[in-house]
Amino acid sequence: MKATVDLADLLGLHLVMSRNAGKGEYKIMVAAMGWATAELVMSRCLPLWVGARGIEFDWKYIQMSIDSNISLVHYMAVAALVWMWTRYDLPAHFRLPVTVLLGLSMYKSFLMDCFVHIFLLGSWTALLLKAVSTGVLSLSCLTLFVSLVHGN
Repeated sequence: MKATVDLADLLGLHLVMSRNAGKGEYKIMVAAMGWATAELVMSRCLPLWVGARGIEFDWKYIQMSIDSNISLVHYMAVAALVWMWTRYDLPAHFRLPVTVLLGLSMYKSFLMDCFVHIFLLGSWTALLLKAVSTGVLSLSCLTLFVSLVHGN
């Protein structure tokens, strides 16, 4: 259910990107950085600030920092996918891969949580799995983006 609510995030991202003038690359960068910053401030900043300031060191704060960087890459890929999906000149053979990647990116956290719980993975292994899945998603998005931009 929570992953389905991310559809509203994608709609908001589309509205932000369609209302601003400029090149597509700048729209993607601004939208992704804004989304990642808002997510960082709202969900990770306070625990990181309060917990990491303490005298005792804990690895979970390092994991939170790495997870924030992985999320930034994920948001950049999602912003690029939304930009590509809303283009009027998107070739028909690109429509299906972009839609599939958008669907996977929207339900990525749900799929990751299921995978972690089924295989009983530890926190570092789950973080590595998240990094690998985000990397595959991002590289797929980059391949589509480069072929679309340089193909026109």
